[in-house]
Order: sequence, then C-alpha cells, then structure tokens
Amino acid sequence: MVSFSGIDGAGKSTQIQALQFHLHLLGFRSTLYTFWDDVVVFSRLRESLSHTAFKGDKGAGSPEKPISRRDKNVTSWFATGVRLFFYLLDTLSLRLTFGRSHAGADFIIFDRFIYDELANLPLHSGPIRFYVRMLLSISPKPDIAYLVDAEPEAARIRKPEYPLNFLRQNRNAYIKLSHLVRGMTVVGSLSVEETTSEIMESISKMCLRADREELELQSQCPAGCQDPNASDK
Repeated sequence: MVSFSGIDGAGKSTQIQALQFHLHLLGFRSTLYTFWDDVVVFSRLRESLSHTAFKGDKGAGSPEKPISRRDKNVTSWFATGVRLFFYLLDTLSLRLTFGRSHAGADFIIFDRFIYDELANLPLHSGPIRFYVRMLLSISPKPDIAYLVDAEPEAARIRKPEYPLNFLRQNRNAYIKLSHLVRGMTVVGSLSVEETTSEIMESISKMCLRADREELELQSQCPAGCQDPNASDK
C-alpha cells in the first residue's frame, strides 16, 4: 500500500498518475482510492455544512479559475472539536476500507490519507499530539507513505484555493507530522520530473527486484514491507 500526502497544489495527483502508468508498464495491477470520496464519513454532508457555516467557495480551483475555500483553514476551537470527532470516524472507516481493498490488485494507492486530516490540527498542543498518536496507533499503515513537499507559493499558483499564509502553516504542520509518523518519506521541493524520478527509484528499491532472465520487475518484501502478492494485500 502506498499513500501520497501534501499541501494542496503539491503535485500529488501528477505523481500518482505517473506511478500508476509506471506500474502498468511493469505488468502490475494498481487500485486508486481517493481519501475524501472513498474513506471520509459523510463527506458530502460535511462539505455542505462547511459551506453553509463558513461561506467559502465550492469545487476545485485552477489557475484560470481561482476560488476561496473556507473549511480546513478555519481554526476556531469549535471547528477543531468537530474535526476531532470526525477524524476518529474517518480512521475507523479507513480500517474498513483497507480491509476490503486488497482483492485483484498488486498495489493499493491512496490519494491522501488520514495524515492529511491530522495536518489540519494544532500540532503544537500536547493533548492534540496525544490524540494524533492515538489515531496513528489504530490506523492502517502504508508500506510507503510519501509526503510530497512543495513551496507554498508554487503550490498556490497551481491550485489557488487557500490563502498563502495558510498554505505555509499547513506545510509546517505536515513537516511536524512527518516526525510523528514512522517511516514517512518526504520528497523534497523538486521539479515534477525530479520528484517522479525520486519516487520511482524509491518504489524500485523498497518493493521491486529485477528478474534475472527478463526485463520485468517483480515484488519483493524487505523487513517491514509485506509482499503485495500475498493473500493479505
């Protein structure tokens, strides 16, 4: 299982598409789960309530059509309390999704993960960090968890949805979270091509080995990485 996390506009979708294409060329089957659509509990209701309460724009922003969202960038105590409740439900939902996600695929890929929700919390708070560690202890753990890092200024140009100041704070939160999540791989602020190359090299080193007689890569599992072709993958 591979997960991709990062601030909005970091380039996660681009890297996921490149990874799926790469795996397809190698003969591997992959299944993509989008965290908001496939895992989050009451996602449509939460989006509607957030829009009603905070009066932000709906949809996804683009360079041609910037928007101003107001949801995870609202940091009132009330909003944080509601998040604590829903993030617990989302973690339990993730466990259920993970339990039924293995059939017919060699690689399970998550576009965002529970980490992306936890990065919305005030991680400078001791009780919040305790809560985060609790959720991490019951959440499924990807074999490889990527944090796709990006400069907030460049990310906002690609996906203009949130204020620049929030993106900077959110990026710092992701970096703090990476110290709490064991084994999270931070892919630095590189060009799209360099980031793709680094991810492919990482995947190859951690989960693939070259066949001696054919130009085909097959799964392998070093310590701590389960075989994706095993029955529990």
